[in-house]
Amino acid sequence: MAKEIFMPKLSSTMEVGTLLQWFKNEGDPVAVGDPLFEIMTDKINIEVEAYEEGVLLKQYYQEDDEVPINHVVGYIGNPDEQVPDTPPGEAGSGTAEKEASPELAESIQVEPIDEAGETEEKSQTTEKLRATPAARRVAKENNVSLADVEGTGPKGRVHQADVEAVGSSKTPAATPLAKKVAAAEKVDLQTLTGTGSGGKIYRDDVEKAKRPAEVPVAAAGKRVKMEGIRKVVADRMLKSKTTAPHVTLTSEIDMHAVVGMRKQLLAPIEEQTGYRVSYTEIILKAAAAALKHHPNINVSLEGNEIVYHEAINIGLAVAVDNGLFVPVIKNADQKGLAAITKDCKTAGKAARENKLKPNQMTGGTFTISNLGMYAIDAFTPVINQPESAILGIGRINEKPVGVNGAIELRPMMTVSLSFDHRVIDGAPAAAYLTDFKKMLEHPFELLV
Repeated sequence: MAKEIFMPKLSSTMEVGTLLQWFKNEGDPVAVGDPLFEIMTDKINIEVEAYEEGVLLKQYYQEDDEVPINHVVGYIGNPDEQVPDTPPGEAGSGTAEKEASPELAESIQVEPIDEAGETEEKSQTTEKLRATPAARRVAKENNVSLADVEGTGPKGRVHQADVEAVGSSKTPAATPLAKKVAAAEKVDLQTLTGTGSGGKIYRDDVEKAKRPAEVPVAAAGKRVKMEGIRKVVADRMLKSKTTAPHVTLTSEIDMHAVVGMRKQLLAPIEEQTGYRVSYTEIILKAAAAALKHHPNINVSLEGNEIVYHEAINIGLAVAVDNGLFVPVIKNADQKGLAAITKDCKTAGKAARENKLKPNQMTGGTFTISNLGMYAIDAFTPVINQPESAILGIGRINEKPVGVNGAIELRPMMTVSLSFDHRVIDGAPAAAYLTDFKKMLEHPFELLV
């Protein structure tokens, strides 16, 4: 009996997945563990592997199609089996309905792409050569025989880097649509750097290369469909603003002591972690410490229940080309500045390279949005639901202020705390922001 292939639900917020590419064509044999297709969720790119063996009988969706979660995208079965000509929707049968539940990840073998752009191969495979799915995909795209590649993994397993070392002089990895656009626009793929996992080139990468740098997208009169990450961000912001009554409190903080402390910590933290501590990490540390004293801010609303979180997991908003990612720094209150610096730097890099793993994007209880690198003094951040509060950070700017009866130029920073007034009242929010301000104006207490 032919088996349905579903669009998996891989997070509590995922509603649709964008099909980036198929690794198999209709009629191709499929073994358990073979990569079938790659999707883009609201958080990350994911390879979906086969959990049945047979022949790929049908593909209902093609590259760049958006598919609702749990909907049938194709069938695997015996070559002579008949399947519907049109997609049956969310489920083709009662059995399929069960398999398409939110727990689908348990029945489909899905592995997130790691920072090297690879996934670990499942132990069940009918192929003699040991290679990760990412290695097989790159080998196929670059016409490299796996038999010619010496694997560096356990028991000679071939990884993506091994294939790339052999095929580095060949055509770079690109989606079929990107190749078509490149051919039509006469763009050399060798000159491009892809934004996908492992440097894969997508249609947008080709179009960006063709677009004159001095002409803004809006001025060119171009229309771009709102989809993928951009659409997810838009939907979440609209839902947050229309369901949660936002109230925003602002305060100005004298960062003189933080500036001095950071200078003293630059060398030891860089020596320990390889990264330079920034104001962001110090601010995050203070926000976590203040939450520890104000558990009524570290809350979420679930139905008619207010959930008081034991863990303090702080999301850090990171801007990417087409939207916003919020990697989460887990148990931030229990970590020192060196550990927080390493976590923030690696998570930020992974977000910009679209290599965040699903577990790096979940579990947040409070978010920080920092626009201090721009000429922005203050702004009103939108709550990242289901959290109930978000802290907006403006730039550090020298201003004349009164200090012990005298006027001095001091590095001042404006912060904005937006909170859900259904869950948090004004006085507790003000108390939290006051303690946060005190901690940054006496930052060495964070090290005690």
